Amino acid sequence: MAHDHSQHSNDHGHAHVTALTAGAAHKKPLIIALGLTATFMVVELIVGFSINSLALISDGAHMGTDVIGLTMALVAIALANRKTTSDRTFGFYRIEVLAALANGLLLFGVAGYVVFEAVERFREPTAIPSTPLLVTAVLGLIVNIISFRLLAAGSKESINLKGASLEVLGDLIGSVGVILAAILLYFTGWNWIDPVIGVAVGLFILPRTWVLMRQALRILIEAAPKGLDVDTMRARITQLDGVNQVHDLHVWTITSGLVSASAHVVMDTDARTADVLPRVLKLLEGEYGIDHATVQCEPGSASGSDGSLCGHDEKGLI
Repeated sequence: MAHDHSQHSNDHGHAHVTALTAGAAHKKPLIIALGLTATFMVVELIVGFSINSLALISDGAHMGTDVIGLTMALVAIALANRKTTSDRTFGFYRIEVLAALANGLLLFGVAGYVVFEAVERFREPTAIPSTPLLVTAVLGLIVNIISFRLLAAGSKESINLKGASLEVLGDLIGSVGVILAAILLYFTGWNWIDPVIGVAVGLFILPRTWVLMRQALRILIEAAPKGLDVDTMRARITQLDGVNQVHDLHVWTITSGLVSASAHVVMDTDARTADVLPRVLKLLEGEYGIDHATVQCEPGSASGSDGSLCGHDEKGLI
């Protein structure tokens, strides 16, 4: 279908505000969590290697991926909120999504390393002193609880921070597992419990990690947001006064908290752009939370052959 974009209605609605990604509002807690995690990562790895505990090394390795992940999250937030340019019209919003995907890949890599080491430990069990293992694990649990609480609020709004919080959650559970291993070692002397806990820590977070990666991939392939029925949205728009039909409806996520839509709306023969456009935009924002939309209105008498760009709303971007 050919569209003549040379003629534009005067009913253009522009509203420009500075857009911050969802993660930017939680930058300070992210910095604090990074400092705590990096400091205790060093402690866990030093103690883990000194007493030859795979459970502690596994937990420390997870903290290492946390440090990398939290750092990437901070870098992603900084890049994502840079101003748009003529060749990057959406700026760097997708950097946050790429960081979340990279975090997931790191966690899968760590899990593989721990499983490999555990097999070797089962073949040649190593004696592990329980006291330093227990003390380190308890301190690690405290650090992880603090970090997780710092990231909890932001994880509900940003896929990037969700990835970081999942890693911290894995460490928190891991610390509980190491504490259990230390207690069992103290009372039973079962040295094999250390690699068992190490593997459990490595594998526990993987299902949640896969969910995160799948969410990131949905954004990257520009699928409609999960839970949003595009057919229902099309039907709702069609029900509006002055709307005859809707085609070329697209809905996608740019980054966490920023959903965009575009559509061609064929109006009734007696409808006016000035009436139809506000109704469509109000519906998209009110029912679907989409305040960045581009709507092209087409006069019904033209049967869609001479569409004109009647207006668009660009809230949320500069």
